[in-house]
Amino acid sequence: MELSPYWQAIADKAHQEQRPFLSLAPMEAVTNAVFRQVVETAAAPDIINTEFVNALSVTHPLAKFSAQGRLYISDQEKIKPVIQLWGNQAEAFRKAAFAVKDMGYPAIDINMGCPDATVIKNHGGSDLIRHPDDAAAVIAATKEAGLPVSVKTRLGYSETSEFKTWIPFLLQQDVQVLTVHVRTRQEMSKVPAHYEFIDELVKMRDEIAPNTLLAINGDVSDRDAANQLAAEHPGVDGVMIGRGIFNNPFAFEEHPHQHTPAELVNLLRLQLDLFDDFATRYDSPRFPSLKRFFKIYVKRIPHSADLRAQLMETKSTDEVRNLLDQNQQIIDQPITD
Repeated sequence: MELSPYWQAIADKAHQEQRPFLSLAPMEAVTNAVFRQVVETAAAPDIINTEFVNALSVTHPLAKFSAQGRLYISDQEKIKPVIQLWGNQAEAFRKAAFAVKDMGYPAIDINMGCPDATVIKNHGGSDLIRHPDDAAAVIAATKEAGLPVSVKTRLGYSETSEFKTWIPFLLQQDVQVLTVHVRTRQEMSKVPAHYEFIDELVKMRDEIAPNTLLAINGDVSDRDAANQLAAEHPGVDGVMIGRGIFNNPFAFEEHPHQHTPAELVNLLRLQLDLFDDFATRYDSPRFPSLKRFFKIYVKRIPHSADLRAQLMETKSTDEVRNLLDQNQQIIDQPITD
């Protein structure tokens, strides 16, 4: 297998800059078109993934209408996102792959790591670790559309030792990129990421599928941490950041520095504007979904707990703007710590 032009360009750029390629993890109800643009504005990674999309819903006569919001790509997005599909039906993936190709998506990532109970109940996400035949069929079917196909997974379902058979199995499927969240499904994110297995993962890749790019996910906070991880584990091609973006929306910036409360609040104002635009196109997500983001932007403001509590009581984007306007004098105060 050779790398597609899409992934080759990303790998070459990172190699020239002597760093791993950086990606924003697919996150449910987070990495939609609205927040993707916020991250781009703050500090863009190399790759941005969509939120999870059920492969069956992309083309199903009834479900496809409810999936349209998840599939939306704004004309303002400079980085065309990689779509992440979940499920376990090969034919659904085949149909979805052709459909998203027509929509302009440059690549497809298959979710084989989500630990959510509902996803597992529907035989997707990390449940595929327990059903490798389904995993192989899904990968093969997705490839038929001609888009580059990658997989995001975990070390195993119940035990870390499962990676000794599961990861080689995936590498034998000739995927473009294999991203490994270095925990098991059972561990969720309750234990530290198992960096002690990374070198063995690199060795497996080198022996089985040397052209496959290997990316690592788990407990990586920002670009500096990603660079350090790759330096400590030669052979790692990429690093994916997920929850770190909630601690620092500027996580991908090349030259990290302290950002003012006003800079952070300006990102929130941008997100409000983008949300309002999105709401003119699709009925979902609704306003309450925004509330999970408030803590990202106000934590550096004096008495931020009080402001956040007030924000959580708002019922519209205009109420949020009014509250920010009322606190603008505090927001504009210089950093004292």
